[in-house]
Amino acid sequence: MPQLKKLTALTLIATGLSSFAFVPATAQAEDAFMEALTGGKVSFSARARYETVQQDNALDDADAFTLRTTLGYKTGAFHGFSGFVEFEDVSHLGSDKFNAAGTNGEPGYSIVADPEGTEVNQAYLAYNNFDTTFKFGRQIITFRDAPFHRYIGTVGWRQNWQTFDALSIVNKSLPDTTLSYAYIDKVQTIFGDDGNLAALMVDDGEIHMDSHLFNAQYSGLPIGNLEGYAYLLDYEDSVDDSAYSRATYGVRLAGAQAINDDFKVVYTAEYATQDDYADGEMDQQDYSLVELGGKYKGWLLKLSHETQEGDGTFSFRTPLGTNHAYQGWADNFLNTPAAGLEDTYVTLVGNVMGAKLVAVYHDFETDEGSLDAGDEFDIMLAKTFNKHYTLGVKYADYNADEEFGGVDTEKFWLWGQVKF
Repeated sequence: MPQLKKLTALTLIATGLSSFAFVPATAQAEDAFMEALTGGKVSFSARARYETVQQDNALDDADAFTLRTTLGYKTGAFHGFSGFVEFEDVSHLGSDKFNAAGTNGEPGYSIVADPEGTEVNQAYLAYNNFDTTFKFGRQIITFRDAPFHRYIGTVGWRQNWQTFDALSIVNKSLPDTTLSYAYIDKVQTIFGDDGNLAALMVDDGEIHMDSHLFNAQYSGLPIGNLEGYAYLLDYEDSVDDSAYSRATYGVRLAGAQAINDDFKVVYTAEYATQDDYADGEMDQQDYSLVELGGKYKGWLLKLSHETQEGDGTFSFRTPLGTNHAYQGWADNFLNTPAAGLEDTYVTLVGNVMGAKLVAVYHDFETDEGSLDAGDEFDIMLAKTFNKHYTLGVKYADYNADEEFGGVDTEKFWLWGQVKF
């Protein structure tokens, strides 16, 4: 596989150089190149956030005030080629009365996984032609709208986003169809350069991989959008990766049908299966999601039931997903328990005085043994002003049950963001 990586890199570089070789060395060509290079777009964002965590255990309550800042630049296109670079900084404002995922020397506090640090968040060369986009380098890879990145995502709720050192290809030649492929060499995790978590295969903030992602989406059906996927995760490390490498194959249908001008029925059905891959040794576990609800004059109410199977040793997991968006914002189930998890939840989304309201109630149960795994109530209110400024408040309250164990957890967030 190292030879394949080198060949891929050399091919892209050669292709890029060849595009310049055939351009006449004229003043007009030079002007076009400089215009593409200097006439791009600058992007900037800053998100200041206060987070507090209270848990019914021996850990001290956490209080974290952090600031995430990004600065990026995207060039214009020149013969189909363009580039993008983005820097990201996470700073701790005030005292470190929280455990920043083991990176700030405060193990006695509850975790707020926002380590300090400055890094290159994205840096890639892109080529767009023939209804196809190629990207080579450090980049964001997602296949669904934020924040619902079930399998592959940015972990965008945390201050240090997850990105990938990868080659990605997206093709839209066929009507109503998007075909995507990505090869991942490294995962740049949320834990920063000082993050070393052997339990998650994280070494100096990175996960080394030899992974392939396939995703196909078709929007031409009258009943909804159809998606099929295959995610082949091969962890490469000196640590035994037999419990980590796994292949996931799935299909999803999501749609809506108008009953009248004011009311729509919405629905989702998804099934996936996960088994060992490469050096992995897990036993097959399945996943399912069924949702049914309605939209009425800007309000959404839906009932969902999601199952991640587990047999007491292995369970269905989504290690590269934005898992904060699933199984409760208190983050007690970021990793699926070995016994699996069934989550029955009700979601209400609406608009209150121009602000977005989201409220969710979860009822948890293990897949194996049907143990009561607790319940959780989540609520968020956020408002965006003049397209660039956002204020938000969010609260999560998880109540554990003695039958399963777990820890009662309350979390509260208050944040403000500016984005250009």
